[in-house]
Amino acid sequence: MSPEFMIIDGSSLIHRAFYALPPLSNAAGQYTNAVYGFTTMLLKLLADLKPDAIAVAFDKGRITFRNETYAEYKGHRKATPGELSEQFPLVKEVLAALGIQVLEEAGYEADDIIGTLSVQAVQAGCQVTIVTGDRDALQLIGPYSRVLLTKKGISDMENVTEETFREKYGIASSQFIDVKGLMGDTSDNIPGVPGIGEKTALKLVSEFGSVENLLANIERVAGKKLQENLRTYRDMAIMSKKLATIVCDMPLAFSLDQYGYAPDTEKLKELFAHFEFKSLLQRLPAMFGSAAGEPAAEPVRIETRRIETQEAAQELAAAIRCKGRLVFYPVTEGVLPAISFNGLALWDGKEAVYIPAGSDGWSCVAELLNDDRLEKTTYDAKVTYNACYGADLACSEIQTDILLMAYLLDPTAVEYPLNKLVETYLSGYASLHPDQYKDRTAAALWSVEAIARLQPVLYAALQDAKLETLYREIELPLVWVLSSMENYGITVDRASLLGMSEGLSVRIEGLLTEIYQLAGEPFNVNSTKQLGVLLFEKLNLPVIKKTKTGYSTDAEVLEKLAGYHPLIGILLEYRMLIKLKSTYLDGLLPLIHPVTRRIHTTFNQTVTATGRLSSSEPNLQNIPIRSEAGRKIRELFVPGEGYDYIMSADYSQIELRILAHMSKDNGLIEAFNHEQDIHTRTAAEVFGVSMSEVTAEMRSRAKAVNFGIVYGISDYGLSRDIGVSRKEAGQYIESYFARYHGVKEFIDVIIRFARQNGYVTTMFDRRRYLPEINSSNFNQRSFAERTAMNTPIQGTAADIIKKAMIDVYQELKKANFTSRILLQVHDELLLEVVEQEVEPVSRLVKQAMEQAVTLLVPMTVEVKTGKTWAAAK
Repeated sequence: MSPEFMIIDGSSLIHRAFYALPPLSNAAGQYTNAVYGFTTMLLKLLADLKPDAIAVAFDKGRITFRNETYAEYKGHRKATPGELSEQFPLVKEVLAALGIQVLEEAGYEADDIIGTLSVQAVQAGCQVTIVTGDRDALQLIGPYSRVLLTKKGISDMENVTEETFREKYGIASSQFIDVKGLMGDTSDNIPGVPGIGEKTALKLVSEFGSVENLLANIERVAGKKLQENLRTYRDMAIMSKKLATIVCDMPLAFSLDQYGYAPDTEKLKELFAHFEFKSLLQRLPAMFGSAAGEPAAEPVRIETRRIETQEAAQELAAAIRCKGRLVFYPVTEGVLPAISFNGLALWDGKEAVYIPAGSDGWSCVAELLNDDRLEKTTYDAKVTYNACYGADLACSEIQTDILLMAYLLDPTAVEYPLNKLVETYLSGYASLHPDQYKDRTAAALWSVEAIARLQPVLYAALQDAKLETLYREIELPLVWVLSSMENYGITVDRASLLGMSEGLSVRIEGLLTEIYQLAGEPFNVNSTKQLGVLLFEKLNLPVIKKTKTGYSTDAEVLEKLAGYHPLIGILLEYRMLIKLKSTYLDGLLPLIHPVTRRIHTTFNQTVTATGRLSSSEPNLQNIPIRSEAGRKIRELFVPGEGYDYIMSADYSQIELRILAHMSKDNGLIEAFNHEQDIHTRTAAEVFGVSMSEVTAEMRSRAKAVNFGIVYGISDYGLSRDIGVSRKEAGQYIESYFARYHGVKEFIDVIIRFARQNGYVTTMFDRRRYLPEINSSNFNQRSFAERTAMNTPIQGTAADIIKKAMIDVYQELKKANFTSRILLQVHDELLLEVVEQEVEPVSRLVKQAMEQAVTLLVPMTVEVKTGKTWAAAK
């Protein structure tokens, strides 16, 4: 087998790491995010590819021979941020400790070093892997060389070979410089030919083979404008190709021995400790074995080891009880409320074992789930709780949930599959991808070993981020509450639902008739194109907004057109009713369980970046709150058999109370402590009148300001919301901050903290990372600043409602009440109660929710009871 030579574009990967991760720093204030990201990527590459030799190339200075050809080459690039430039020497320290050679040459780019070494390595009989985020390197692909192209974050890479390149682009990799010559490259300020993008460039190169041949045959090119551009900018095309061509004959020598590497683990320990890379420190033994002071981790050997006999299961259970720790992965099937076990994969400390449900040994192993002497660890504890509920098995508290830990550490990730967590946190862990196991048993065995190895690494990271208390006291206890709520479900009046659906169908048909009459002809109301032609060409209404495909007819546009034509109001009602019917009425019907006759929504605990819960199948968080239609939907939710009432317990203005507490603003604190109407009080402050003089319109505008401040609203956003000029809206915001000094100071402190640390926190230390907070892009930076302003408030509200759910649930159980929590929607808890418990449960819920946390202002909860959810609201 040919030796493997890997060459890394160090400049590219450091930039990738810097912008992919929040601006981390150690106790000395030294920025380390680029170092951490680069090191993590590098260690994973070493573990996965095990190259025989490796080099890392860097750019040395901004000026190269290409600037002599074209002075503006890369001329538009901004200076490297100081937070990044100070990390380059630190990365080189890590590379030195790993024994990896660093190359940089004045007057050349890293690409040229890579190109030269890759050619020489191939000539020496090596297989070459180039790792970069720069597509320019694709021109270097050949029969014995490939490119690993970084795509997203620090773990997602695309393997580009000769075959995959031709499949994607339809040309040879060597022709990529011709494509760049024609289309140019905005990132490097290579001009190319105006009017030619990638698609046209690929077509031309595929047809003519090269820039030179194309320019010699311009008359054969289709399109007069394109011909004209090629003639006018022919010199620019030739120059652009030259600029894009990587030098492959620098005066460098290659030998495999020259680029071998030998890690100095003691130096790595020292560096990782200094940078405070605790998770990397823990992984050193697994990466480099006894050289790091401990034996290397054995590669995973997945064998389908099954235990089915009672004797073998008892022996396994005894061994696990002796260790005091149960690490397991459940294999389940079915949907709520009938999820069942197929089996359990267990980790005994040395190997993974699978026990099928229903086997002779199942019962004694299943009993481990209810052994409260065992410290239990799994992935997604709610799945286990739900399966135990469905199988009528008892289960005691699960102390470690890998999914929840991963979510708290990175709350903005889209999802948290185990294979991605292994890639991110266990770079030295040699394993196959679980999707390669067609057998569910083998996949489960892989999963349980991954869980066992992830647990100490994630737990250390959780402690580093000061997230352990939030994890232990809120997120983990909440899992059992959510599982109970999902399995309880909520009853929907099926007959009323069908009747409402039929009534809405009649109303929708009537609205369609009115729309056609006002339009003067029938058309497809749901077609944006046809509606746009009607509104803006036939009826000549003012064009508010355009998209790439034509006129915009979204809700914002229609609302702005409301006063121009009677058709607009009918269209808005039509759309609202269509959405209600399809989403809720038609959508709810198939979700009514045939046995329980209830709807069992799923509560998602690891989806939102702020910590708020969401629900799906169905999404009950999005039922319109203030509309008549929304009220009618709530009328369908009723107490189930054996229960008499629906109870709603709703926090009053919780976010504004949190703002008062966190900002310590005297005006807000005084208003809440004296039980004043906060919107009236704000109106009096902003408009300079007494509270008795505040009009309904003043209060309405003050309310918009109050909630707008919480969400980081701008003068533009406020002007749009309350229908005043941007200048007037700006004056309202200025008046607010002039009166509420504490709020302004709080916001300024939050944004400063975010800029320095790259994240913000809630009262309970929940983190939200904001990598764009220091972006040079105004829109990205402004969005990050608004997020920084509202996340501590929104996130704290989410934490409080979660704590309240846990407290209410536990108090109801302690008092042995029949009444129970069914739903959580934003700041509201919904229960079903029996008649004789209405008063005591009402008191219990109100007290538990109001005392969930102590603020500088009182927490107030409104509790109402009714025969439907609507009546309880």
